Amino acid sequence: QVQLVESGGGLVQPGGSLRLSCAASGSIFSINSMGWYRQAPGKQRELVAAITSYGSRNYVGSVKGRFTISRDNAKNTVYLQMNSLKVEDTAVYYCNRVAGVYFDWGQGTQVTVSS
Repeated sequence: QVQLVESGGGLVQPGGSLRLSCAASGSIFSINSMGWYRQAPGKQRELVAAITSYGSRNYVGSVKGRFTISRDNAKNTVYLQMNSLKVEDTAVYYCNRVAGVYFDWGQGTQVTVSS
């Protein structure tokens, strides 16, 4: 079973940047499309960015042009570069596959955007 460990969150002012990392165990990582999800207090978890095994990317409209998803299959790691952060980006961020049965969810990493 793949285990996921997210890191890189923190407190940042509006307009700032953060880079999230998701390290995955397991050799099947490289063949899976992976995504970054977020869950704000009182809201459902939403998929904000996805990347296929060969690098094709998609984003939800609210983050398009500000967030960039990437992956390093050799390191079993997915990244999310977040620029021009807004207060509404505040949430716990998770990574997981975007098709099929989810891997066990990691603990997530908290991103707080506040002045």
